[in-house]
Amino acid sequence: MAKNTANLFSEASSPLLFRHVSPGPGDSTLQFRLLHFWEARKNVKGGPGILLGIEMLMIDSEGTVAQGFIGLNRRNQYEKELKRGMIYTLTNYYASNTKVMYHVADQRLVICISHASELRKVEEDIEAILTERFRIHSFADFEANCDLRGDLHGKGLVVFLPSLDQYSFPVDYVVGHLKLVDGHPLHQRPVLCTKDDSASRKVMVHLQLKDGPVINVYLWDEAAENFRVKFDACADTPTVLLVTTVNPKRLGGKLCLSSMSSSRVFLDEKVDPTKEYLTWLTTNPGATSSVNPVEVVKAETLTISEIAAFIKREPAKVAYFDCIATIDDVKHGTEWYYIACKDCQTKLNRGPTTLLCPKCGNENATAVAYYRVEMFVYDNEEQCTFIILGDAGKELTGRKATELIDTYAEENGGDGAELEVPLPQCFIDAIGQTKKFRIKVSPYNFTSTRLSLTATKIVSSAVLPPKNPPLNTPAGTEVEISDVATSSGGGTSATNNEKNAKRTKRSG
Repeated sequence: MAKNTANLFSEASSPLLFRHVSPGPGDSTLQFRLLHFWEARKNVKGGPGILLGIEMLMIDSEGTVAQGFIGLNRRNQYEKELKRGMIYTLTNYYASNTKVMYHVADQRLVICISHASELRKVEEDIEAILTERFRIHSFADFEANCDLRGDLHGKGLVVFLPSLDQYSFPVDYVVGHLKLVDGHPLHQRPVLCTKDDSASRKVMVHLQLKDGPVINVYLWDEAAENFRVKFDACADTPTVLLVTTVNPKRLGGKLCLSSMSSSRVFLDEKVDPTKEYLTWLTTNPGATSSVNPVEVVKAETLTISEIAAFIKREPAKVAYFDCIATIDDVKHGTEWYYIACKDCQTKLNRGPTTLLCPKCGNENATAVAYYRVEMFVYDNEEQCTFIILGDAGKELTGRKATELIDTYAEENGGDGAELEVPLPQCFIDAIGQTKKFRIKVSPYNFTSTRLSLTATKIVSSAVLPPKNPPLNTPAGTEVEISDVATSSGGGTSATNNEKNAKRTKRSG
């Protein structure tokens, strides 16, 4: 890149606007603000991709956005001088027919740096050239453009996380509010960065769009890392997220958005669209209500063996499924509840004089009892252990765990914290009932040798579906019976005779 600093154009020679650029070589002078630049790579399966050069996003004084390209052979000459937000002039360029896939600008030509190009930095800012540009895209727009391998210009994303500020970026966007980050609700304030290299290439966020349903947004590689760093750096839990140039895809029949190499993410930076969205939120407070992660998306109904197969073949991640199963027995000999932090439901540690929350860091946490009941269940194919966790047991008992403990303490005299409270009879009475359970698969399940699944909700009463005739099991989906049937160990059965009778009954 030329080292000289260009002066502003004289009034006698106005720069050529992007809309007047024609295909082929051009010797006119262009003037623009560099909005963004990124590495252009050719995807290679299982690898980082082949570096092709540098792509740029530029905007001129008329507000037209164009895409630029610097080839690999000229990368070292220009890259160190590129700075986002700066004004540049470019003389002698080649305007190429735009790429077929993933175009990210208004101008249908890509302005390429050639051997004769002269790129100069303009030190003095020009207010006439915008620093940002936005255009709203709705859920219906993304739905209409789903899986069309082409124009990404106009497919940016602005998102609201529940408690925050705002931000900025110069292409199109869609507004919504963030519900979950990697499966965690915002009130838990997840820590996304790790001290080692174990962080995933991906961050998944769930967004509630103003004009549509909750949608999954997948941030990959640099976009994921930028999001992690900015999210963790915020003093207060962020609320507004802006993601640019996302690609709408349909995964499992559901519309999702995926970041691209050109995508950028912004948190809590003040721009008009996010200000307007926050104003809308103040008049629609119901939109920011906290949610249970399992309620964000409709869970797919799987059998026990299908969930086991999912764990065997998929990378470790948080996932939710519905599963219909019959309660065969309830585990005795272990506590059926745990004492947790009222704010985040994490099990508390006992300090010298107070209870400590390892997640919130609260040294004087308010304690609440939550259910933790192990049940042995079965469906038409397999057996398994379901751990009824949190408030999920309320669907069986009609009462919270704390209320049952307090009632027992009143009837037997003494403090519930000091008494050994037996397993409530209502759990034993549930043996033989068939329910639809909401199952949470967590990273722990992918490393454990036993299949113990967490049930975060009992959705409803249900009936086991009719048995299917035997099928040939596809390669790679085998499930060892010992993995599925093994319980978490310890304790004794509530009613061994009843359990044996039920197993005999269903085997016929």
